[in-house]
Amino acid sequence: MEFQEQVIAQFVSDLMLPFARISGLLVAMVGLSAKTVPTPIRGLLALSLALMIMPMVEPTPVEDFATAKTFFLAAQQAFIGFTIGYISTLVLETFVIAGQVVAMQTGLGFASIVDPVNGINVPAVGQFYLILATLLFFALDGHLNMIRMVLMSFEAFPIGAAWWTGEQFKSIVEWSAWMFVAALTLSMAPIVSLLIINLAFGVMTKAAPQLNIFTIGFSFAQIGGLIIIWLTMDNFTNHFTLQWERAQLLMCKLLLVCK
Repeated sequence: MEFQEQVIAQFVSDLMLPFARISGLLVAMVGLSAKTVPTPIRGLLALSLALMIMPMVEPTPVEDFATAKTFFLAAQQAFIGFTIGYISTLVLETFVIAGQVVAMQTGLGFASIVDPVNGINVPAVGQFYLILATLLFFALDGHLNMIRMVLMSFEAFPIGAAWWTGEQFKSIVEWSAWMFVAALTLSMAPIVSLLIINLAFGVMTKAAPQLNIFTIGFSFAQIGGLIIIWLTMDNFTNHFTLQWERAQLLMCKLLLVCK
């Protein structure tokens, strides 16, 4: 059996270009982008998905791989997948920021552990929120939705035929700004509760100046912070669901599925 060089080149291009877009998704997607996930595992998963998607993608004529045009085309596909996956990362970073705000207000910011995703030290409360958000992401089939989004992206942005406009890039930046608003909304209840506790300690300082209010108040603030985190845990799922729905709406707008 003999194969022409053009047939082999066409097969490789039909496989590698979708592989580049899927690889960009897995590099930035929640869970699979962690440093604890070996790179060969991500590569094999991306290759498997590319083999399944390849019959659904229209062939892209590529005469020579060793050209700047082909390299730019592959980089473009990787960037599209990375952008879609990065939106899911922004959703989880919302809860990391909220956890850091709560930790700093309660005095729990001194307790820090290593974040396996970014490889840096973060407050334990932020890491706790991150773990909960990651579990909810997989429980709500977020990883399956992300794979479906990358499939839809081949319809909205065929390889080598379309690209995002400036308005779509602007919408990504604007949505990332709302990440801080959502984090502040989640941490608002602990902040107000601890403000009331600090006001109470201020009254106690005026009533009994001989008390060492810093030693007593620091301990009470930590205990109060843990209790408040426990009491406000019921709202965590609601906040995550709303934020994830906003993220999916943004991805739909980027992929021109909804207006």
